[in-house]
Amino acid sequence: MTQRIRTATVRRALFAAFLLTIAIFSAVAVPPSEAAPAGSCTYYSDASKTVVVGRYGYDCCNNYIAQGIKTSYYTCGGCFICYPPPPQ
Repeated sequence: MTQRIRTATVRRALFAAFLLTIAIFSAVAVPPSEAAPAGSCTYYSDASKTVVVGRYGYDCCNNYIAQGIKTSYYTCGGCFICYPPPPQ
């Protein structure tokens, strides 16, 4: 009976260690996001934010967008609409 208790305890300890190892590797192995959604900004000509004069950041296909000029009137967040490149 003592042998059964020891074997069961060892198995439980090994299983717990296995689960802990999986949890640690899962937390560490999460790949970072390539595009920063909050970093995509649209710039406007004035405070009314009706005329777009620039866009800087990433589209949803993770392509870098740099168009127009940067002003002090802007909104950031999300990603720009992704258009496929023209055929060559």
